[in-house]
Amino acid sequence: MPDVSQTLVSVIVPIYNVEKYLDQCLSSIEAQTHRNLEVLCINDGSTDGSRDIICAHAEKDSRVRLIDKKNGGYGEGCNMGLGLAKGEWVSIIEPDDWIEPGMYGDMLSFAAGFDETIDVIKTPWTDICNWNDPKKQRAYPSTMVHRLKTSARPFTIGEQTALIEMHPSIWSAIYRRDFLNEKSIRFIPFPGAGWADNPFLIETMCQAKAIVYLDKPYYNYRCDLPGSTKNHKTADAVTRPFDRWIDMMGVLNRLGVTDERILKAHYLRGFNYTFGAISDDGWDNQLVKEGALRVFSMMRPELVAGIDDLAPHRKKFFFDVMGLPTPKFSRGPWRRHLVRQVGSTLRREGPLSLAHKVKRALLPEERSHA
Repeated sequence: MPDVSQTLVSVIVPIYNVEKYLDQCLSSIEAQTHRNLEVLCINDGSTDGSRDIICAHAEKDSRVRLIDKKNGGYGEGCNMGLGLAKGEWVSIIEPDDWIEPGMYGDMLSFAAGFDETIDVIKTPWTDICNWNDPKKQRAYPSTMVHRLKTSARPFTIGEQTALIEMHPSIWSAIYRRDFLNEKSIRFIPFPGAGWADNPFLIETMCQAKAIVYLDKPYYNYRCDLPGSTKNHKTADAVTRPFDRWIDMMGVLNRLGVTDERILKAHYLRGFNYTFGAISDDGWDNQLVKEGALRVFSMMRPELVAGIDDLAPHRKKFFFDVMGLPTPKFSRGPWRRHLVRQVGSTLRREGPLSLAHKVKRALLPEERSHA
């Protein structure tokens, strides 16, 4: 196996007003067992103490570099980091999260065990819930844990579409820099956070010739707090899930993706975003209705009817919204999917977490469309 200890990893940290969490984030990167890192801290015009924290870390660790820029958003900051990166591999870490010490060392060693040139190394992550209250904070393995087995060989996304069905989680992967440059992969510079990770996920996963998956979580992700996404105040916030899904669909079309496995996986994300918007802002919100129609109009009805992992009531909802007769379809695949999901959740998190997930799955907004 090749020695990877000298492999340079460029760690891009796009930073805007995160002084409360930034020290933990940067300390976790500096504590990596793999030492050959460059840490590119892209200060996106922070107005709090974030810049001072970066400077303090840069003074103590020569691998940490401060890059100042005017505020332009997450995607623009990541693109600046990609342009400056010199490493063989690129990692993107969000500044309010943190990583476990063995992340880069384990990922690089794992990829080095394959003869092929790997484009993307992917891992699951840990969800940090109720992180604003030390007494209530809990860590749960993400839904990706044990969803896939650790790779015995490299694969393409059509073989493991779960990687584009769930949270984009672009930060729990590392990317070969030459691959990103050869394919001219960059972020769309949406203002603010803007869900810029969504199109990047499709750009990378659907163009990678060799992906490997290591089923061990290293990344600690602070989830949305309960109720924090309810009743958005701006039209942009309401429509963002629909807009980003359509952007991703545009990438699939541009890349000429016709693999029905990939399209079905992307459709599943569309349903998740749609029902999430219904839960957050209500079906009586005209922007939600218009967004659902925009998304559903880009789906092929025969593929929707054939998605085994899509709940029957969601299929019926689609055909109702589209004004189409609901075809007959077997509920057997959906029941088998539920059994797999229950078993997986029990293995990962135990019975209390399962009860919580069932309760959330039966929100009034969902039941009204059953």
